[in-house]
Amino acid sequence: MTTLTMEMKPLAEITQDAIRVLCHEIGLVNTVRFVNQFTVGYGNYTEERETLFADLTMDEIVDAIKRKHE
Repeated sequence: MTTLTMEMKPLAEITQDAIRVLCHEIGLVNTVRFVNQFTVGYGNYTEERETLFADLTMDEIVDAIKRKHE
């Protein structure tokens, strides 16, 4: 049974409680996936990608990925 309360908790404590409940109910992996929806990224991936891969062909990138997984 759920008990209603008028207690005002600090936001950090509410967040911890919510994450604990989510982990219990849907598991750690799904909790992380859920929370990641609300995480704001940073940087400019398009610029970073162009800098990182400027001197590589698509075949070279694919080969590097395959080697990494071997």
